[in-house]
Amino acid sequence: MDRDLVALLGFVGMFALMALRVPIGVAMGIAGAGGFALLSGVKPGLNLLANVPLSVVTDYNLAVIPMFILMGAFASRAGMSTELFNAGRAWLGHMRGGLAMAAVAACGGFAAINGSSVATAATMSQVALPEMRKAGYDPGISAGLIAAGGTLGIMIPPSVIFVLYGIMTETDVTKLFAAGVIPGIMAVAFYFFVVQLIAWRNPDRMPRGPLFSWGDRFRSLRDLWATILLFIGVLGGIYGGIFTVEEASGIGATGALIIGIARGRLGPKEIKAALIDTLRVSSAIMMIVIGAYLFGYFLTITQFTQKSVDFLVHLPVGPYGVLALIMVGYFILGAVMDELAMILLTVPIVFPAMMQLGFDPVWFGVIIVMAVTFGMICPPVGINVFVINSIARDITLTRIYRGTMPFIAIDVARLVILCAFPAISLWLPGFVK
Repeated sequence: MDRDLVALLGFVGMFALMALRVPIGVAMGIAGAGGFALLSGVKPGLNLLANVPLSVVTDYNLAVIPMFILMGAFASRAGMSTELFNAGRAWLGHMRGGLAMAAVAACGGFAAINGSSVATAATMSQVALPEMRKAGYDPGISAGLIAAGGTLGIMIPPSVIFVLYGIMTETDVTKLFAAGVIPGIMAVAFYFFVVQLIAWRNPDRMPRGPLFSWGDRFRSLRDLWATILLFIGVLGGIYGGIFTVEEASGIGATGALIIGIARGRLGPKEIKAALIDTLRVSSAIMMIVIGAYLFGYFLTITQFTQKSVDFLVHLPVGPYGVLALIMVGYFILGAVMDELAMILLTVPIVFPAMMQLGFDPVWFGVIIVMAVTFGMICPPVGINVFVINSIARDITLTRIYRGTMPFIAIDVARLVILCAFPAISLWLPGFVK
């Protein structure tokens, strides 16, 4: 059978299974293993199905994922997310739209100790959303803001997506973490701008809060020592050459546990809940990784990957024209596919093409991570939107999606700026040895 036809059937089968609500990792795995068996025989297909899951779950490099997720789970259960929001409210709440900006700042701060976008969105929707609604904020805009703020979880280090990208492309993860810092800060600043714009046009949707005294403001900062210590300890250890990224993830999780216990906020019940949350999220991620690896082997034997790279490199639109087409492709995929699946499925195809066209691997990592974040808040999938809707059932998906639109627009502008000025992403990595 023609290999190009088999590759096409593999994609059709995968998306058909996804349309039938089969989990993405399972859909990719079925299509990949089935296609591989069709071309190589049943026995090689079964061998692949047996070996790939074992190699994934025993990969030392991938241990970073559950450890960073566990660090975030412990930090959340220990109340660090609440402390971040309370500090933001004390300093910004008296301004029009101040609670919204406090929520964005808290998302950014929590992202610094948690590598998951979904976890950031879920945590902050429980911490900030009730307070914003109580203060009279529009529920749709508030939920949309938190969904967008959640995407900071995979831009500001430590980031699970950066880790996966680094492993797949053999790019230095420490440089990727450094490259995400300034774009992450830009995201916070741009979201502040959108909040102020909405507050100026619709002041009744974002009322002012009470003015805190200077004493209360500084007292709110006193509670942030645990978050700051955890962040500096993990990233400082990495960039100080004290330990590797893999070791940092374990030290970060242990540090969050010790801090939570020492402060009397992590008892047996909270620790058990954090472990269960981590197991649930990590298992879902590993299933997607396994499925993507199976589908990747299938695409390799069809030579689809090699042909796609050759096709992209020889398009008569120039390097930035190819980049623009790839970004459009990510916007489309983001409407139907999980961000992890997008990274795992597409990076083996687009990364070699981008390298042949002369782009920097660290810079492209930032661009590709930014591109996949759109899918987390865009209809019809928008996993962050679904997470918030599952917590705030009375806010419809339509209202939340409408609330995300201004933030999607500013994210597109940020992506264009980062594409036009690579130095924004590459300045800090230049200091990493």
